[in-house]
Amino acid sequence: MSRPNVRLPIVLGSLAALAATAFASTNSKIAPDLAASSSGTAQPVIIQYYNTPSPLETGLLGLVGGLLRTILSPINAIVANIAPARLGTIAADPNVKYISPDRLLSARDAGTITTAEFTTEPINAPAVWQKGYKGTNIGVAVIDSGITPVPDLGLNPGLPSLSTVTNLLASLSEVAPGATGRIVYSQNFVPNEHDALDHFGHGTHVAGLIAGNGALSSGPQNFRTFTGSAPNANLINLRVLDENGAGSDSAVIAAIGQAISLKSKYNIRVINLSLGRPIYESYTLDPLCQAVESAWKAGIVVVVAAGNDGRDLNLNPEGYGTIDAPGNDPYALTVGAMNTMQTPSIQDDVIASYSSKGPSFVDHVVKPDVVAPGNLVTSLQYPQDSLAVNNPSFFTLYSFYRVNGAEAPSANYFPLSGTSMATGVTSGAIADLLQAAPQLTPDQTKALVMVSSDRSHFPVTSSVTDQGLVYKANYDVFTIGAGYLDIAATVSAALVHGHGMPSGTAMSPIAVYDDGTGQTTMVIDPSALWTSSGLWSATGAYGSRAFLTVGDESNAVWGSTALWGKSDPDGYTALWGKTALWGKNTPDAETALWGKDTTDAQTALWGKSDPGDVNVSVQY
Repeated sequence: MSRPNVRLPIVLGSLAALAATAFASTNSKIAPDLAASSSGTAQPVIIQYYNTPSPLETGLLGLVGGLLRTILSPINAIVANIAPARLGTIAADPNVKYISPDRLLSARDAGTITTAEFTTEPINAPAVWQKGYKGTNIGVAVIDSGITPVPDLGLNPGLPSLSTVTNLLASLSEVAPGATGRIVYSQNFVPNEHDALDHFGHGTHVAGLIAGNGALSSGPQNFRTFTGSAPNANLINLRVLDENGAGSDSAVIAAIGQAISLKSKYNIRVINLSLGRPIYESYTLDPLCQAVESAWKAGIVVVVAAGNDGRDLNLNPEGYGTIDAPGNDPYALTVGAMNTMQTPSIQDDVIASYSSKGPSFVDHVVKPDVVAPGNLVTSLQYPQDSLAVNNPSFFTLYSFYRVNGAEAPSANYFPLSGTSMATGVTSGAIADLLQAAPQLTPDQTKALVMVSSDRSHFPVTSSVTDQGLVYKANYDVFTIGAGYLDIAATVSAALVHGHGMPSGTAMSPIAVYDDGTGQTTMVIDPSALWTSSGLWSATGAYGSRAFLTVGDESNAVWGSTALWGKSDPDGYTALWGKTALWGKNTPDAETALWGKDTTDAQTALWGKSDPGDVNVSVQY
């Protein structure tokens, strides 16, 4: 029943009174990249509220010439088209928390691929499978460019369970075309698109690293099978990137909200976010980070790519401070990429030079949390896969996995590199863990993964020289986090300690630099697991090598040369300088870290090509 029209003048009068309260100090609620604009042209913005906006507040948009587009319930936000010059009126509302652009996510590619690497062997996934843990009945939401069904994502012999069959049949009438096999639900969030199929190639590749069963590389004619970390897991396909790999904050946030709403129906325990963008503000205000936290607090582990900007030396000679959003959120499990050097053992593995390093911009969160295989890892392609077609040098030879295979590119598999890939490998591994120990909370899951990571085989440093430039890596907490993902050790720890773990968060610590002592220390949230003793202490998570006690200073971040200390001045000078993270002459984030080209400022986690890495090609 519609409201009587007689109430309209009263509402408009109230709106006018509210609009009159606008004042200049509200600019603190407006993102810097919006506050600097005086444009009268409407553009999409995300308005976050402390509490669900009332009809009065949404009505204010129309009063100032705005247009409501979408409601983002996970973060009490709306998307609206409004001119930046009119935002002061909106920001004057005490219920408004923060206003930011509906920022873009995008991709770029380059390079040559000549060989294949390993994914599941370095993280000890086969040992977990032998115990029967393959992610069975665990739902992983893949928020990406969509997933195109291929045989490797089909139903496995002896599977699915009755609940999976029921969910699949029930969902076929409500999802976009292409739902099949273990892709139990699909939905499109890309504007002006009508299906959730992958028109880019990235999402299907990531899905294979999570849940591929190796159907097209199994049998006696093959000597190697390309299998995801959780070959029995179910996939929830939420498409947010278009055929060019481009998307927006609002699409990702809406997809996260849908994953939360579908959590019980499809047993969604993991969200995979192999995407990102530059950091513009604190994670406490960033709408992407806030959406991640809403999923985390709803009981879903959110696995996020660290970013591929470790070769960006604008801040310092070693690429520190290049983590992408939402990988900067302290709740998320943020993953960096390792180069497996074409062997299944981790003893010769090195960090990929493009893998982004912490601490994060603005908040200085200690990231990444762990590292996993991500360089030149082979996964799925489909007929006319855009990435494969447009990049014919990206190939996996039949001879890499078939007995007497031809020296010709496979039509079913091809390799990509990047923290996107490492994130997919990790999401699948966590699905295995949650099948083994379904009672684990997201924080307990993250804690177990970190304390069980392997730190025994890292070199002290490594470097890559490309076109005369040297890209150096110190194996410290800002490069490798807690260490190399070891899912076998994690599952074993869960089975032993899973019911006796302490409560609390597993928030990543904050790094604080002391100019007087030349040291950086970790500040740990009082509610975090890391304040416990023994196994669950910060030392237990990061290893004794990550800490140094000097005088009254404890938990000092430590590297091979007392990283961030006086013996490594280049490592911290720009990062902790007077103009914050961006150095002396480049206060704007998009200019300093992301390059002068404004299109680079909106590049997601897709880094530049890195031909200097061993067999490195493209980073997605």
